[in-house]
Amino acid sequence: MIGGAPQEHGEKIADFPSYPAAQKAVTRLIEADIPAKDIAIVGRGIRSVETITGRLGYGAAARSGAINGILLGLLFSALFVLGTPGAAVQLFAGVMLVGIALGMLMSLIVYAFLRRKRDYSSITQLIADHYEVTVLPRSIHRAREVVGGRVGPAAAAPVAAPQQTPAPAPAPAPQPAPPLDAEPPRYGERIDPTPGDTPPAS
Repeated sequence: MIGGAPQEHGEKIADFPSYPAAQKAVTRLIEADIPAKDIAIVGRGIRSVETITGRLGYGAAARSGAINGILLGLLFSALFVLGTPGAAVQLFAGVMLVGIALGMLMSLIVYAFLRRKRDYSSITQLIADHYEVTVLPRSIHRAREVVGGRVGPAAAAPVAAPQQTPAPAPAPAPQPAPPLDAEPPRYGERIDPTPGDTPPAS
C-alpha cells in the first residue's frame, strides 16, 4: 500500500539478502501461528533498475498492438456470443479481426507520440540491497524462537577442554665447588704457606 500514515514495523528478527528468502521466513512464522498482521518485510537500500528489453519501432509497436488486440477481440467476441447464441463463426472471426486492428492502431498512435522521447522498451524494477523481517513487540519472543531455533532447558552444556598441567622445569645442574685457594678466609687474612714452613716428612 502506497501513501497513508506510516505504520509501525516492529523489531528486526532476521536479515536476508534476497526477497524469496524473506518470504520463506514469513511462511514459517505464519505456520507457527504468529499473526500475519504483526509481520512485515522491510527492504533496505531501495534502488530503481530499468532493464532495456529492445528497440522500439513501428513494427514492434504493431506487433505489441496486435497481441493486445487479440485479447480485445476475444472480449468482444465473448460479448457477442453471450448476446446472440446462434451467431455464425464468421461473425466471431470478424470481431477478432476488428479487435486486432484496433489494438494495432492504438499502439501505433501511442508510439507516434512517444517516439521522440524514447526509442526503446524497458522494464523498471525496485530492488533492495537486503530485506529485514520485522515483528511487533507482542509477538517478538515467539518469532525469534521460530526463526532462530528454540534452545531447550535440557540442552547439553558445553564440555570444558581439559587443562594441561605444565611439565616441571628441569633441575639446575650443580655448580662445581670453587678451589680452596679461591675461597675467601672466614677469619682475618689468608697467609700463603712458604716452602720453609712445610714440616719435614718422617
